[in-house]
Amino acid sequence: MDRTAERTTFPRALALLGASAMFMEILDATIVVTALPAIASDFGVSALDATGVVTSYLMTLAVVIPVSGWAAQRWGVRPVFLTAMAVFTLASLGCALAGGLGWLIAARVIQAAGGAMMVPVGRLAVLRSVDRSDLVRAIAYLTWPALVAPVVAPVLGGLIVTHWSWRVIFYINVPLGVVGLVAAAIICRPDKTSVQPLRLDVPGLVGSAIAIAAIMVVAHELTGSPPRWVVVGVGAAIAILAGAWTIRHLRRATDPLLDLSALQHHSFASVMSYGSLYRAVITAVPFLVPIMFQVRFGWSPTAAGAMVTALFVGNLAIKPFTTTLMRVLGIKRVLVYDTAISVAGFVALAFVGPAIATGIIAALLVVSGALRSIGFSAYNTLAFTDVGPDELPHANALHAAAQELSAALGVAAAAVAVAVGASLGADALPAGPYGFAFLLLAVLTIVMVVGALRLPRDAGDVSVGRH
Repeated sequence: MDRTAERTTFPRALALLGASAMFMEILDATIVVTALPAIASDFGVSALDATGVVTSYLMTLAVVIPVSGWAAQRWGVRPVFLTAMAVFTLASLGCALAGGLGWLIAARVIQAAGGAMMVPVGRLAVLRSVDRSDLVRAIAYLTWPALVAPVVAPVLGGLIVTHWSWRVIFYINVPLGVVGLVAAAIICRPDKTSVQPLRLDVPGLVGSAIAIAAIMVVAHELTGSPPRWVVVGVGAAIAILAGAWTIRHLRRATDPLLDLSALQHHSFASVMSYGSLYRAVITAVPFLVPIMFQVRFGWSPTAAGAMVTALFVGNLAIKPFTTTLMRVLGIKRVLVYDTAISVAGFVALAFVGPAIATGIIAALLVVSGALRSIGFSAYNTLAFTDVGPDELPHANALHAAAQELSAALGVAAAAVAVAVGASLGADALPAGPYGFAFLLLAVLTIVMVVGALRLPRDAGDVSVGRH
């Protein structure tokens, strides 16, 4: 009787702790975007050059997240989670004290390393503690921060930059981190099972780090004026070779950094491919919009942040209905409709200009945010629907790493698209080169429509209670 109660009782406090850690990490990742023009101005660079503050953070997450699964198994969830939160908090202080762009990017890398351990380990603790019947409920707890934090971030970032300094953005993580550490020490209990002295797959870690670093160099060079094409070519070659070698190694290694066996499930493989592309696209939007409003439209950081909030208001407004939509329509049809409508939404955003009424712009962003929330929830629910308990640690790390890498690539691709649009004379569009970037997002979303159509009719039905 006691065992049944222990198994079926939903760990609400643990879920809230995991969600809070995710909230802090996502808030920090998104709030910086509104401040990029101010950071660039302080350090004497362009807003696109300052993109490295965002991409370095996201790409470091992608490199370090796979180690989180190994670390949790090696030392246990509680010590890893507490250490990660402490690193994140201290690195935030380093970001606030940065004396140059290089210093800031380096501190962001360390900060991301802490976040890369903190968030997936917290999520793993929650997923391990729930039955499959409670999976949707657990995912709902862990999805809310991804929706709420970006709502708060634009306005908060705009107000901070306008009335104080962008450095305050990082200072606020210090008290949040201290509170989080105290809560984690109370809520997180030591692992009941013994830790496993697993060996770290150093070749897999080094190979993936080289590939991702090369991608970051290429993305940075492509936003330059003009790009150094030799660096771009060499970086692309290194990224391809290192990436191919790493995948081959992971498939053959006895104890790989990431076990790719979960990719045998069609649902998980679809999320890792088309779902990753979706993540890249939806991350590009809140990156492009606040910069477009400030640089192209001439708005203040506060006005830009307030308008971007409309995007995330749509996220929150539709969230209570996403599970019902998936249960009634099925995940496949939800994704087909969501991505098809998103194509039209991106085309509409491409033709938004300073002369368009703010009410129309806000309405477009609300709709875009609602579509973002629906697709995000559908892909996250589909990801683990067929993954077994033994596969969960590696599948969780692989999914988290892919999400962060996709987000980084989405931001980098958006910056490159703006630079390319400017070189091609895209000023004819009302949104200028930013409009060109939105048209590119529309083309990429068409690919996701095809991916959704390829899903089985009953994909994910078991996870949403659809029979």
